[in-house]
Amino acid sequence: MKYKPYSLYNFRKIPQIENLTEEQKFNIEVVGTVLPFKTNNYVIDELIDWDNFEEDPLFILNFPQKEMIDNDSFNKIAALLKNKASKQIVQQEVNKIRLKLNPNPAGQESNVPVFEGKKLNGIQHKYKEIMLFFPTQGQTCHAYCTFCFRWPQFALSEFKFAMKEADSMVSYLKANPKITDVLFTGGDPAVMKTRFFKEYINALLDADIPHLKNIRIGTKSLTFWPYRYTTDDDADELLELFEKVKRKGINIALMVHINHPRELKTKVVKRAVKRLISVGVQVRSQSPLLRKINDNADIWAKNWKEQVKMGIIPYYMFIARDTGAQDYFAVTLYRSWQIFRNAYNQISGICRTVRGPSMSCDPGKVQVVGVSEIKGEKVFVLNFLQGRDSSWVGKPFFAKFDPEAVWFDDLEPAFGDSKFFFEDAYFEMHA
Repeated sequence: MKYKPYSLYNFRKIPQIENLTEEQKFNIEVVGTVLPFKTNNYVIDELIDWDNFEEDPLFILNFPQKEMIDNDSFNKIAALLKNKASKQIVQQEVNKIRLKLNPNPAGQESNVPVFEGKKLNGIQHKYKEIMLFFPTQGQTCHAYCTFCFRWPQFALSEFKFAMKEADSMVSYLKANPKITDVLFTGGDPAVMKTRFFKEYINALLDADIPHLKNIRIGTKSLTFWPYRYTTDDDADELLELFEKVKRKGINIALMVHINHPRELKTKVVKRAVKRLISVGVQVRSQSPLLRKINDNADIWAKNWKEQVKMGIIPYYMFIARDTGAQDYFAVTLYRSWQIFRNAYNQISGICRTVRGPSMSCDPGKVQVVGVSEIKGEKVFVLNFLQGRDSSWVGKPFFAKFDPEAVWFDDLEPAFGDSKFFFEDAYFEMHA
């Protein structure tokens, strides 16, 4: 299959789009003007159930929905488009709306290091063991997820992280011996041609850095364009590169986003996974918990079981981040925990590598361990899976139970405490 993208300018040419009413098509145009929109022929032809598209989780995952922005914002953009306002006027209003959608969640800007007097805007270093690298050529995707927390990478240049200097990446890594993992992220690094991948990965391998143990690649390509690993013109070359990493004694891990078990049903996905594993790639899966897409324990249990059957390691269940279309996708923390627990109870030990539900918030990755009653007070039991200060990790702490809370900022300390145990140190970091 040859890759064919669709976005706002040509999505009406998709044959199946005739299933939609004119109002539904216009709604896509309005919301897609604010939030990034891109799909492709594989998603359209192989994944979406067009006979039931209005309720189809993969349609919702890929096509903007009216309720993904607030009514006031929708009406403003709709009026401008109907009145054929100039691109400049539309863009001004769009940017105002985007800035209200928290384009810098979890303090990502504060993760950008300064090295030798230079701000490295294509690197994030939040946790001591892992460095995120944003290759310039990988700051798009084969198709965009409507829940994407990195939507500013495609929509707001002032919030974009990107770098093409491999030597800066290597120099920073050498100077920080506590870093064991480099995570290529985006966007989606897998959109890069293999020749670019080679430049970055060979730079790491040639530098012979003893503390580098793992190279990770965060990607949605496995289920949105699996041909990247099978029949693309440089697919074999990419797998040879991965095999080279493994021969060097460095673990190579593909951190894949799998949001629904239907993404795993096609023959080409199964073939892609087999090819990756055959060259020594460790495939790990993660996904946020998303209303209308996978907010059901049976879906998660089925997803994890199928992944393990294919050789994929379940890794994380995340809470939908506080950015973009969060209001549309949010599931309460209490219900998220219930879904995780009920799904976890349906799977065998070999699937129980997964952790969650976890919030990737500014202080770190906070897991909702459960709900309990202590000293007569109903509380959330929380735990850092990762923290800006590693001493916070694995130390249970408690928040007042709030059945409506959807994010860490909605929570208050339990037992009448004025602050959580880590807050003094956290605020000192940001002073």
